Amino acid sequence: MRLDPYFIGSKLAWLLRQHPGLRERGERGELLAGTIDTWLIWNLTGGVVHATDASNASRTLLLNIETGEWDDEMLTFFGVPRAMLPEVRDSAGNFGRVAAGLSTAEVPITGVAGDQQAALFGQGCYEMGMAKNTYGTGCFLLMQTGTTLVRSRNNLLSTVAWRLNGRMEYALEGSVFMAGAAVQWARDELRLVESAEQLSEEAGTVPDAGGAVLVPAFTGLGAPHWDPFAWGTLVGLTRGTNRAHICRAILESIALQSGDLISAMEKDSGLALKELRVDGGASRSNELMQIQADLLGCDVVRPIEVETTAWGAAYLAGLGIGWWQNRSEIAAQWKESRRFKREVSDMEGLRHDWARAVQRAKAWIDEETPA
Repeated sequence: MRLDPYFIGSKLAWLLRQHPGLRERGERGELLAGTIDTWLIWNLTGGVVHATDASNASRTLLLNIETGEWDDEMLTFFGVPRAMLPEVRDSAGNFGRVAAGLSTAEVPITGVAGDQQAALFGQGCYEMGMAKNTYGTGCFLLMQTGTTLVRSRNNLLSTVAWRLNGRMEYALEGSVFMAGAAVQWARDELRLVESAEQLSEEAGTVPDAGGAVLVPAFTGLGAPHWDPFAWGTLVGLTRGTNRAHICRAILESIALQSGDLISAMEKDSGLALKELRVDGGASRSNELMQIQADLLGCDVVRPIEVETTAWGAAYLAGLGIGWWQNRSEIAAQWKESRRFKREVSDMEGLRHDWARAVQRAKAWIDEETPA
């Protein structure tokens, strides 16, 4: 993982340095810390269980993802006492019961997972090389690598997918910062359209963006570029560029960013993607999914239920309590809604223009330039 204040390791380091006496209290076990699932479990069980699962623990900067235990070197580096941290457990198993006095008292808590790992599980990506992409405000693309921890050489994150029966499984992860948020920008700021559905319809009225290319680096570029100093760029405009072209360029930008992630994952894993399973609100756009299939050259598959994060958590809970005996039974629950196949064979021109546009967007500002 990259050093970033988004993760709790650096936040804890700051808190413990800012407030005298906190570290000593943490060492005595008087103070506890964890991720949001830890806080929920603690409150749901009435303070009985202080635990997390391996997938959430892997997002803290404090876990050794090979051993599945808190890492002594990282704890020392950040100055975080081990006694503060929750017990790391399997993603499906016993996390205690809801405490008396709550509306769901005595209900067992048996499934815990990070957001994107839960979506990967909910999509039934249980075999090495299977991948899913969640199209929300951003895009989160994960490829299952099984029990093999693949160290990325192409600027992706290596993460825990889940831990079941004490066995760790891993994934490669890439994040796109702006996906559905780019559609919202067109709707709310530019007022090009009144809804995401209208934008998709407008984009479908033209065969391409007429040479226009949008790089939606409104908050910098995520994987695999990792440039916080990139800014949004719209290039290739001509006198003939119209609203439909801009709408098309927005959808293409989402698909192109995801395409960059897939290319990096294929290089890291040595596996060619056979199909991409998709979910999230923006996956409802048929136009976007078709563009994605054309760019990747493989099938893009949308399930009947696109809110797969919740399903993944539910599947893990069912596995943890014995409702399902194995993942084969869960995989049988997954149902395909629509399969998008490649219709346009030559997308190299668009990929080439995208790469040029990204280079122009990079390093647009420096640290001294006021935002």
